[in-house]
Amino acid sequence: MLDIKWIRENEAALDEALKKRGAEPMAATLLSLDDKRRSVIQKLQDMQSRRNAASKEIGIALGQKNSELAEKLKAEVAQIKDTMPAAEQEEREAVAALDDALSRVPNIPLDDVPVGKDEHDNVVKRVVGEKPRWNHAAKEHFEIGEALGYMDFERAAKLSGARFTVLTSQLARMERALGQFMLDMHTTEHGYTEVSSPLMVRDEAMYGTGQLPKFAEDLFRTTDGRWLIPTAEVTLTNLVSGETLEQEKLPLRLTALTPSFRSEAGSAGRDTRGMLRQHQFWKCELVSITDADSSIAEHERMTECAENVLKRLGLHFRTMTLCTGDMGFGARKTYDIEVWLPGQDTYREISSCSVCGDFQGRRMNARYRVKDDKNLRFVHTLNGSGVAVGRCLIAVMENYLNEDGSITVPDALLPYMGGITKIERAG
Repeated sequence: MLDIKWIRENEAALDEALKKRGAEPMAATLLSLDDKRRSVIQKLQDMQSRRNAASKEIGIALGQKNSELAEKLKAEVAQIKDTMPAAEQEEREAVAALDDALSRVPNIPLDDVPVGKDEHDNVVKRVVGEKPRWNHAAKEHFEIGEALGYMDFERAAKLSGARFTVLTSQLARMERALGQFMLDMHTTEHGYTEVSSPLMVRDEAMYGTGQLPKFAEDLFRTTDGRWLIPTAEVTLTNLVSGETLEQEKLPLRLTALTPSFRSEAGSAGRDTRGMLRQHQFWKCELVSITDADSSIAEHERMTECAENVLKRLGLHFRTMTLCTGDMGFGARKTYDIEVWLPGQDTYREISSCSVCGDFQGRRMNARYRVKDDKNLRFVHTLNGSGVAVGRCLIAVMENYLNEDGSITVPDALLPYMGGITKIERAG
């Protein structure tokens, strides 16, 4: 969430930033709502001041035995008390209207983010590795998995409908191996703390990281009003909501391997074959909580941590700087890591690492204290995939495919595969 004081002082800058994002100008609307809020608050304060003053005047009038004036003042106080509930309700509504409008305003892009409309305007930051060269034909992951007998979409549909997958035997083990490999790497090599957190959260948590109210249709909700997390970013980031941290204890680096749940609203007809776009999938999430001075450097570090997963697996990828029109709602700058999929003959996003500034810190009311400074500051937050497990499985399957249809297990996964060096069709 943006600071209304900053908006009042930078009206043109906000509308210019929204224009870069392809959004309509909002500064005038927001300031009008703030003017309304200020007016209502002032009106209520004036009423309270007059009530207090009149109450004192009653005592003076009674002391002077001026009963007529005292009764007149009592009537005035009674009238103010009668009208105050309506004024207080008006204040609540004005504050709520402004907060709701502010909650729907996207974050301000950093100055070095390329201006563009959509994914076609993203910029290549770096390319790592080379595309595999084989004598045999490439295949898509669902062809490989079904031929091996370890990937079943029909049974998944029987259980749950579209956009679900059943993995069995060696492919199920490789999916588990990938998740454990990522988690071990981030905790033992990259300095992240492992967290096991809930998969269902309250409204406040979804609001804190920006999923609510704008993106409710993208989420799954339980019958008792909780939400299934679309990413562990929600729980990891909200661990510090409402808290005041000491600057010397920052950054906090947190990671979790969890299922993620997404309704995929608006994606009808996209990636319907295979397991690229699922309602439920495993992801290793990275979250950092930093001070204002460290967040930009932390963004580069986090992206490198995610890239290291693909480097260790020997996968070819490129890292893209997203343009203003393709960035997520809460991001100030985002790098997408796109892994090469030979079966599709294209790159596909496997990790998205974003720096959010104090955007989420304000929504969560999470602050930090600087030594010898009485003023508290909002924390800066970052999040990234380290990486999406299902898509990583797809990448390994397609890049390590052998001519006979088997899949060679990457060296980095061998300690997790129980002696399996090659995934072959069930006998």
